Formats: sequence, structure tokens, C-alpha cells
Amino acid sequence: MADRPPKVLICSCEDTMPLDVPAVQRGCRGAEVSTARQLCRAELDKFCSAAAGGEPLIVGCTQEAPLFSQTADAADVTYANIRETAGWSKDADAAGPKMAALLAAATEPVPEVPFVGLSSEGVILIYGRDERAVEAGNLLKDHLDVTVLIKPPAGVTPPRVTDFPVVKGAIRSAKGYLGAFELVVDGYAQSAPSSRGMMSFAAPRDGAVSRCDLVLDLSGEAALFTASDLRDGYLRANPDDPAAVLKAVLKARDLVGSFDKPRYVAFTEDLCAHSRSRIVGCTRCLDLCPTGAIAPAGDHVAIDAFICAGCGQCAAVCPTGAAGYALPPADTFMRKLRVLLGAYRDAGGREPPVVLVHDNAHGAPLIDALARFGDGLPANVLPVAVNEVTQVGLESIAAAFAYGAAAMRLLLRAKPRHDVTGLRGTIALAEPILAGLGFGDARVATIETDDPDALGQALRAIAQREGTPRPASFLPVGGKRDVMRLALRELQRAAPAAIDVIALPAGAPFGTVEINAEGCTLCLACVSACPTGALSDNPERPMLRFTEDACVQCGLCKATCPEKVITLRPQLDFRAATATARVLKEEEPFRCIRCNKPFGVKSTIERVAAKLEGKHWMFQNSAQRLEVIKMCEDCRVVAITEQEFDPYREPPRPKARTTEDYLREREQEGRAGEPET
Repeated sequence: MADRPPKVLICSCEDTMPLDVPAVQRGCRGAEVSTARQLCRAELDKFCSAAAGGEPLIVGCTQEAPLFSQTADAADVTYANIRETAGWSKDADAAGPKMAALLAAATEPVPEVPFVGLSSEGVILIYGRDERAVEAGNLLKDHLDVTVLIKPPAGVTPPRVTDFPVVKGAIRSAKGYLGAFELVVDGYAQSAPSSRGMMSFAAPRDGAVSRCDLVLDLSGEAALFTASDLRDGYLRANPDDPAAVLKAVLKARDLVGSFDKPRYVAFTEDLCAHSRSRIVGCTRCLDLCPTGAIAPAGDHVAIDAFICAGCGQCAAVCPTGAAGYALPPADTFMRKLRVLLGAYRDAGGREPPVVLVHDNAHGAPLIDALARFGDGLPANVLPVAVNEVTQVGLESIAAAFAYGAAAMRLLLRAKPRHDVTGLRGTIALAEPILAGLGFGDARVATIETDDPDALGQALRAIAQREGTPRPASFLPVGGKRDVMRLALRELQRAAPAAIDVIALPAGAPFGTVEINAEGCTLCLACVSACPTGALSDNPERPMLRFTEDACVQCGLCKATCPEKVITLRPQLDFRAATATARVLKEEEPFRCIRCNKPFGVKSTIERVAAKLEGKHWMFQNSAQRLEVIKMCEDCRVVAITEQEFDPYREPPRPKARTTEDYLREREQEGRAGEPET
């Protein structure tokens, strides 16, 4: 906590929780701490007095934050929840250090997040299979511009008054987002105005295109989009559930106007290692994106900010840092962990701290329920709220343990709504690193539950093991790849067993490159393909060098190598950060037989000359022509001029035969076989 505020105001909430003022003062580094019993009612004047000074103020209450904000006007006030997360617990008497840590971490500044704008004019397509879709249209016709699309056979009763179009068809494909949907409909047909008992339709046609702002899917079939609940503007409900249909209708009614959506991921194209020269390398983000917001775009990928739902898995697994999460950025989250764990230690926290990462949609209500109806969180469990748990990357896990955490738990739903493969892969990557550095097994794990009591039991069952013996205090600054390297180096310095090399599972973003030197021709195609400069040449002589600290194991070098002699070996070498480039292969250059200038690779020039001598038609009758291959680019031009080298003087190549030649020969043979008259 670099800028510790001078004032802290905490409340016992009508004596329902104890307050440890000395611990808070130690954790907040000598801050002026004031207490209250009922700050939001009887002692509101204490808050007004503290806020009136204009100095930054921390208030240990979030429940009454709207009241305080209204009272404080423009005062610089930060709110922290110390009641449900610390005070309301059977361990409340020992929760003073945790309260201090939560108060200190709340003041860590968070950078502003850029937004993208979505605009909806209220044009909605309701897609259904029967009268229920028409009923939904009747509910929305006074608020939105409604069109109802009924799937064949479309057996619906014609309306007495046509308030909105009812058409027939089946959606073949769909793309877009709120305000910009585009649907392709097969079997499209407009209703006939002369429909009598059942609605009849005109002749159908395929490939009709419909553009709309909103889609309400009441078809009861598979969703039109992957991770459909994350697609802004696409609402889906089971038509057999009237409550769900009504909820979707009410939500659709409000989706008119302009909306701001966070740009969750900041993307830098130049850092992307997706492909080079149409050869595909890294596909980590493409494999994980649940919404399909990521697509190849040449040598890099493109992230559609209008479709991105902010799960953060792309940023968590991106090996180069091209994709970086912005809510908050990785370095901001690491700084919060630094303040949280440092303040807990300064305040006198004795139990090894456990970091509990949760989201606000699922985790916060679960923690709240555990505090209100159960035993609350243990005194050594430090909760940290993030936008999405899946945004947590290796850099944050490494930083947490470097700062002194004894364990980390990530709170998920019992049945995750979306694939969390990326998060599981991150944990699988962190485990061998922590185990190799002497921390032991099972230091990082998920807790997958919707039951607050199960959450409490899982947290209290964590084995009491010591954290980092020498906690780090580094300040993370920079991009994702930079802070990841920094966190891992600091983790090694603070670890119980500081070994140098740790083997990693396949797909890890760290590792080395090995080559079969005998098969390598030093063509340097791998150097051209490497997006990070991990592979490099030497302009002075034939050489292939490798810098392990820059390698992200994208596989482009392996896929590009024409001799197929490159092998990737995932590992984490802590010495790589300070190591010089390693020479993988080096050969003597070939010297021009005319001017003695070094050029090319000696073994390659000799091998090419041996293959051509006496075998190729251009080199069968003249030794001088073979010598041209052994000359540099300048001497080669001079030699060709002196020798009057003209390839057209050689015997002409056979003329290519065409279909006309065969037909002409057949006609001539036929004429030759005809009897003379």
C-alpha cells in the first residue's frame, strides 16, 4: 500500500463484530483509525466529520455505501467490506489482521477501463414454433419493432388485426451482437392476408437475410450462438416455462438505446504469435474463447470487442502478452495481492494466509450467506474479488506465493456455465512449478460449489502449511509477459528450494528449442518465422542462436523448418533471464573461389555442387559453369558475363505435348489407314 490514507473509519455494526484497532493501524501503517458502533445511523456525524477534511478516507462498510456517498458528496472515500468477509465469523476475535489487509487493499488504484458503444433501436425478431411466439410479440409490440418468425410447419391462427409481421422460416445461421444481428433464413415466406382458419404463406425461398437489433429465441431448440447467455442482445427461454419467457420479454423491452460495454481485452497485434507465412503456430486463445469472439486475421488474431464477454481466458493463456486483460490489468491485480498479503503480515497475521479468488456474481453472495447463516470465513482466508475467476493467470498465482500466500483457492460454480479449461490448464502449469520449488502439492485448487456451508468446510479443511519463508515485496509494473517473468523470478528467490530448471507440461509458454544439428542446413527459415526473436542468426557467419527467455513455445519454428529437425521441450529455466544467447549450430562459411569473400554455408554449397555436377543438363559439359555456384553474388555476375553464359545454347528441352497434338496424330493415323480411291 504505497499511498496509505491517513484516515480509517470502521464500525462494529452495533457490536456484532469485534474491532482490533492496533492491528488495523499496523496493517495500514500508522493510519488514524476511528471506530463507531452505528456509523450509518446514530453516529453519521462521525462520517461527515471525517469526510469533511478532504483527505482520503477508508470506510469499513459497503452495505451503506450509497448513503455515505450521498452524504459525502465529492469526498475521496473508499469502501471495504470487513463485515461479511471478516467480522461475521466464528474466528472474528482473530480477524483483526485480515480486516487491516482488506482495508489496505481497497485503496489500491484501479485504472479506467475503455468502453465500446452498443446501440439498439428496438428492432426485434422473435423466433418460435407456435402461438407462444406470437403472444410474446403482443407483449412487446407497444415497446419494440416486432417481427415474429415461426418455424415450419408454422401452424398458428391468423390475427384479427396485423399489429406486426408473422413470417415462416428456419434460421440457418446467425452472427452479430446487440444492435447488429444478421440472420440467414431458409424456407422464408410471408403470410397471406387471406389466411382463414390457419395462417397460410406464400412460396418459400432459401437464403433470406434478416437484420435486427435483438433476437428472442423461443424455439426450444439448440441456441443460435455458442455461450448464448454471454451474447449481448440474444435472449433465449424455454417456451414451456412461462416465467422464463416473461423474464426474457421484460429484459428485451429494456434493451433500447445506447449502452457502454467494457473493452475487456487489450490486444497488441505485433506481439501475436498466431502464424507466419500462412503457417499456424499458437492457437491457445482460439481454442478457449467460449463466444467465438476471436478469429484468425493473417499473422495475428482479431478480437471482436462487441462479442467478447470478458471471461479473460485468452489473456490468461496468451504466451506473448499480446492479449492482456483490462478489468483489471494483470499488474494491477498483482499489486493488490502485494498490498493485501503485506498488510496481513504487518498487522500480525499468524496463521498462514490463504487467498480466495472469487467473482461478484457467484462468489460474493456465497460469502455473504456463509457469514450470515454459517461460521463465516476463517481468519486466515483473504478474499479477493475479480471480474471473472477465469482471468487469473500464472503471473498472479506466482505473485501470490512470492508475496507470502500459503495456498490459493479459486471459487467456481458447482456446474460452471462455461468451459473453464483455460483455468484448469493454468493450475496444471502452476502445480509443477510450486512443487519443484519446494512448496508441495495442492497449493492451488478450485472450490466448485453453490453451497456456502460446503465453501466453509473446504476452506477450513485446507492443510495448515507455511507460506513463503522469505516473502517478496517487488512492485509489478509492465505488460503481462514482463510481470510474469518478474513474478516467477521473485518466486524462486523466496521459495524453500530454489532450483534452476523445472520440467513443464506440454503447452507451457516457457521452454527450450532443440535441433538435430546433423540435419540442420542453417537455412534460417526458423529465424524468419520466430515472432519473439528467440531464434536469431549472426550476420557475420552461418550461425543459429537461441534465447530461451524470449521463447513462448508457439511452435512456428518447428512447423516452418523444412528439414523437420526442431523439437520443443517445455521447461522453466530461471537462469534464462540473465543467460546469453545459446548457439544451436554453427558452421564455417564458404569462401568465394574468385574473391575469397565469405558467403553461404560451406557444407550446403559443397552438397549442392556435388548433386549438380554431371547430373544436371546445365552442368554436364562445362566445369566453369559449376564454379559459378561457388562464387559470391558479385563475382557470379562477372563470371557469367565473361563466359557469355547463355542457357539457350544448350540443347532445347522437349516440347510440351498438348491435347491438340494427340488429336492431330490420331487424325493423321486415320487418314493413313483409309483405302485409296
